[in-house]
Amino acid sequence: MPSPTSDAAEIDINDQPGHLIRRAHQIAVSVFHEKLGRDITPVQYAILRTLQKKPGIDQVTLAQQVALDTSTAADIAARLETKGWITRQVLARGQRELRLTAEGTGLLAQTVPAMAEMQDALFSTMSEQERRDFMKLLAKFVTANNDRSRAPMRA
Repeated sequence: MPSPTSDAAEIDINDQPGHLIRRAHQIAVSVFHEKLGRDITPVQYAILRTLQKKPGIDQVTLAQQVALDTSTAADIAARLETKGWITRQVLARGQRELRLTAEGTGLLAQTVPAMAEMQDALFSTMSEQERRDFMKLLAKFVTANNDRSRAPMRA
């Protein structure tokens, strides 16, 4: 790999982290749809899983915990409500409380085997140690660069 001071024009595209991260995202989304179908998107899945762990949180908190801007989170929540997977109730302070419906809970239960298959497919060429190392480094990268995102994750 070229040194950081090398001329950017000399750096092969496959040595650029942004390009590889974009490709990894494309692959992950493709495998997600291959294993889970197209009724649910990866972002919708992340929202549903977050609501499963934290029922009754408001939309702003949800957006922060899934690393979405608030308007995108609101649009997705409205779509999930239309699908019958969540409820949105306006609270006295004007925020919306979000909860999974029984149908949303059932959907998540059905995804468990497919998500395991997805993980296995994505990591099929890696040893257990390589999987752990990859996830550790990926988490470190995301955490270190969180504040550079247009929608930083807030726990």
